[in-house]
Amino acid sequence: MFEQYVQDYTTVAAFAFLGLFLVGAGVGLSKVVRPHNPTPTKNSPYECGVDPVGTGWSQTHIRYYIFALLFLIFDVEAVFIFPWAVQLETIGMFALVEMLIFIMILIAGLVYAIRKGVLKWE
Repeated sequence: MFEQYVQDYTTVAAFAFLGLFLVGAGVGLSKVVRPHNPTPTKNSPYECGVDPVGTGWSQTHIRYYIFALLFLIFDVEAVFIFPWAVQLETIGMFALVEMLIFIMILIAGLVYAIRKGVLKWE
């Protein structure tokens, strides 16, 4: 039993090493083969054909981050709900109750965000 266990992980380790070797060989070969002649024009940032003006730093309003966070929360919710919905008949009533609790917590968070005015775009 233990020999089979070690053999399985040896196979995984061999494929991982082979993958890392191939990636390293590709990167090393591209570094050797590619031409290298940098110029100031090549080193300048590209902004859709427009000459770059100013510094690269700009301030972003916090509301964008909050919208992104809310999107991620509801995206992760979908990741949890879809497999649950596919297997609902086999996992039973306990899973239904658990998912209802999960959805109620998310709805409570959404109501909180609405009451705090997070979703108002000004």
